[in-house]
Amino acid sequence: MTATSTERGVGPLLRAWREQRRVSQLELALRADSSARHISFIETGRSRPSEEMVLRLAEHLDVPVRERNALLLAAGYAPHYPETPLDDPALDAVRQGMERLIQGYEPYPAIVVDAMYNVLAANRGILMLLDGIPEHLLAPPLNAMRLTLHPEGLAPRIRNLREWRGHLLEQMQRQIALHRSEPLRKLYEEVAAYPVPDADPSEEPAVPVPYFALPLQIEHEGRTLSFISSISTFNTPMDVTVAELAIETLLPADPATVKYLQSLMP
Repeated sequence: MTATSTERGVGPLLRAWREQRRVSQLELALRADSSARHISFIETGRSRPSEEMVLRLAEHLDVPVRERNALLLAAGYAPHYPETPLDDPALDAVRQGMERLIQGYEPYPAIVVDAMYNVLAANRGILMLLDGIPEHLLAPPLNAMRLTLHPEGLAPRIRNLREWRGHLLEQMQRQIALHRSEPLRKLYEEVAAYPVPDADPSEEPAVPVPYFALPLQIEHEGRTLSFISSISTFNTPMDVTVAELAIETLLPADPATVKYLQSLMP
């Protein structure tokens, strides 16, 4: 990505982000306290933006942190945001805070993933749902999308698989549009191609419940557990690694799920 960005130059990259965000040159200029003429000159290569201007335009275009570094490199500047490994001592507070958060959420499931949906941490609620999953799907790097949608993973246990699968694929498409990540696109193509198990015709349909959001309905030891998914990210991150972390918590969607999980982990 870095080599390609440098070869293209910062102007075409900024124009591509502006067009993707559906923002006119004039609107961007007003947001960034500049002029449409100056924005046009930057995009056509007639003017080289300052480092401050690159960062300002990237902020107003909601460019992800990793791609902001790519814009700076394309403009001839050093990356502004570090990418610190999660196991680095500098991120001890972040890592320990996330671990305390997901452990404190027990008995309900919670998980930490990166931009590629690789699992970085999980609590006992998640591990409970993974009982019986084949070893080859649990080998590192553990990937949440593969685990969920693979026909040997959680997919056969999900009662509303078609709806939940559609929700996950749409979520990935939004992430691809935001980050323009080729590895993420390849992961999407892989999991979207997984066969969808046929519904069991002998299975009676679940009794309708007035949920306030699409639930994940999953079988566990003969019971149907229902969850609502919530995803949290860090506010105004200054590090690429931290910017790409997400904490997903599964909120019980009915009293039966609450009672069952609490009975497992008193």
